[in-house]
Amino acid sequence: MPLRASWWTSLPPAAGSAVMATGIISVGLRLLGHETLSRAALALAVAGWLALAADFAVRLFSERSRWETEADTPPALTAVAATCVLGTRFALLDRLFLAVCLLVGAAVLWLVLLPAVVRHWGHRMPGAVFLVCVATQAVAVLSGTLAAALPARPLDVVALVFFCLGLLLYAAALTRFDFTNVRTGAGDQWVAGGALAISALAGSKLVAAPLYDGVWHGVLRTVTLLVLALDLAWYLVLLVAEVRSPRPRYDVRRWATVFPMGMTAVAVLSVSTAAEIPWLAGPGRVLLWIAVAVWVCVCAGMVRQALRPAAAARSTR
Repeated sequence: MPLRASWWTSLPPAAGSAVMATGIISVGLRLLGHETLSRAALALAVAGWLALAADFAVRLFSERSRWETEADTPPALTAVAATCVLGTRFALLDRLFLAVCLLVGAAVLWLVLLPAVVRHWGHRMPGAVFLVCVATQAVAVLSGTLAAALPARPLDVVALVFFCLGLLLYAAALTRFDFTNVRTGAGDQWVAGGALAISALAGSKLVAAPLYDGVWHGVLRTVTLLVLALDLAWYLVLLVAEVRSPRPRYDVRRWATVFPMGMTAVAVLSVSTAAEIPWLAGPGRVLLWIAVAVWVCVCAGMVRQALRPAAAARSTR
């Protein structure tokens, strides 16, 4: 109970990025054929999602003022993205009813949270500002994934609409981003690239959709490849910034580093298949194992931080 009171209840909305990161690692491992590891990561992601959902409900009904304050901030949108990432993974397991339920829930959250977040936008914001794009493209990815498995053409249209809207929101967020965060950010500066990565993944779903053939296919393929190239450019810039200005201490926003890394790997692998560019699969595999290694490091940091209050309490007895 002391651990719950001193650590879990103090987690900010950004903690949802841990579920996003773990969920996308699960998706990536599934794409590489490591089903056992993938399901283990999925189990952790589901456990985290359920715990955060319970905490979300407690704050909504018991701490309404705190909930309203946090709902106006970009990190609140991790609830949408995390739900969609889990839905995408369940769709890959052919748990389509559950995936559809998660899509509906995510869409409702998106409708409630996105307008509130945009209304409270400021200037010179951290990387979390790009979560408006991430949440929107997450809906596009899950819609596109389900469209490939269900005889539901409207889902392809939904995916296209959210894909285009996500790109517009990325451009808007870019004008609000404080670029000094590339050098000084605590981890969420990586979302600047991760938002493009999930956009490329959404694009790959559209490229693979039979509904968009002919000219549409060519346009979507070109846009997707351009978005992926920009994502990889961001990846390189952010990696160089990390090397030049190391920030080794754990921060919950470091999960917002793992997610873009994992998402970039999954995007590269997915675009390789959808756009029929086989040589991209090799870099995608390398990027995924890098993301897995960073996930392990960040997870270790989180565990150490969680155990610290309990150790301190024992030392005062």
